Amino acid sequence: MRMDVFEFSGRSLVVTYEGLTATNVYSSDGRSLTYEITEGSLKGNRATVDFTWHQLRGKTYAFSWQEANGATVVHIDDFEAGRSLSFFTTPNAEFFRLEGALEAR
Repeated sequence: MRMDVFEFSGRSLVVTYEGLTATNVYSSDGRSLTYEITEGSLKGNRATVDFTWHQLRGKTYAFSWQEANGATVVHIDDFEAGRSLSFFTTPNAEFFRLEGALEAR
């Protein structure tokens, strides 16, 4: 069931995968997020992007966005279990799958 406003609007979360940590800050209207890579080889990358979200069940959501450089990102985030799955392509069409911890703030 989709709510009109994303439940975590106005909040931030930290995702920690092997070799990459990022902070995502969701806008108060739930339509954009600002991400910043804080650890790993992509450290320092930061951007604000429009995203879409879908509630899968309970506090598990699917998110997707496309970055200005053409990279694509899909997350499946389970806020109850504190787990995140991320699937992304780089501008060079490399494909990555990551799994890690999720902490909502």
